[in-house]
Amino acid sequence: MSDASRTPLATHARIPKAELHLHIEGTLEPELAFELAARNGITLPYADTEELRTAYLFADLQSFLDLYYALMAVLITEDDFEALADAYLALAAEQGVRHAEIFFDPQAHTARGVEIGTVVAGLHRALARSEERHGISTKLIMCFLRDQSAESAMETLESAKPYLDKIVGVGLDSAEVGNPASKFRDVYAAAGELGLRKVAHAGEEGDPSYVWEALDVLGVERVDHGLRSMEDPELVARLVRDRIPLTLCPMSNVRLRTIDVLEDHPLVAMMDAGLLCTVNSDDPAYFGGYAGDNFHAVGEALALDHERLRELARNSFVASFLDGNEDDERRRARYIAEVEAYEFED
Repeated sequence: MSDASRTPLATHARIPKAELHLHIEGTLEPELAFELAARNGITLPYADTEELRTAYLFADLQSFLDLYYALMAVLITEDDFEALADAYLALAAEQGVRHAEIFFDPQAHTARGVEIGTVVAGLHRALARSEERHGISTKLIMCFLRDQSAESAMETLESAKPYLDKIVGVGLDSAEVGNPASKFRDVYAAAGELGLRKVAHAGEEGDPSYVWEALDVLGVERVDHGLRSMEDPELVARLVRDRIPLTLCPMSNVRLRTIDVLEDHPLVAMMDAGLLCTVNSDDPAYFGGYAGDNFHAVGEALALDHERLRELARNSFVASFLDGNEDDERRRARYIAEVEAYEFED
């Protein structure tokens, strides 16, 4: 468990919330990495958990991704993926998460010889009992790696067809610059024909043109990150007009050097501009904080009052995919009512 998650959270950080930008592979804490490595007969190139945790310091997105993908070697069996998801859900519950829409990267596993069915089945075991065990409803989003070929993405979508009853949507992640959304036009069109929801990372490292392509070429309903959207007033107007949610990840932005310090984060300006902003953790084991930790960090750094925090929490449920059926809509209404009734003690 990360150092941040060991710190007791103030009540404003535990407000009920949805987590909409969470890579399940990015929740692999050093302790679990060593446990799974031992289980699977894998030797990690680190002496112990502390040495590995020290390695969780990055110069940029690419150096993070290099370690991120290397550590996936410990994830092999259904049991491994189940353990990974269950560990995340237990921590998320402590941080006020009531609903989680979880990303996974099938190509990162199939490239290692792990079948997509193994990944989905293992994750689903934990997700299927999450509401009963952790009080968290869940949905699963399959991401394509944008630094891989469009053909690989299409093959991945085809291989996922037997499991679409467990997958609500598709996303696009990994190295952004040089891999525009237009590369994946056809696979997103095919995903739409299958009834899958569409999100994509855009505007994290890439300039606003990456966000425009995600909207106009891929037809996304939600933009993951979207941090650099503020550089383009016309784009801001479009996002506001169409109520396109942004799944911001403040602590991730600092750790990956997208911004220098949290005090420089444009969250307040984005909210003032009318953007539908949400706060999420991205890859919390690597970036030092889960969803509640991110709420706490931006609350302190940006001097957010309780009503601003309540707005962010409300936005997370408004932006969620809890709209597919009557049960989902009832959940969303219940969660929003919990946000409105939440009493801050600090």
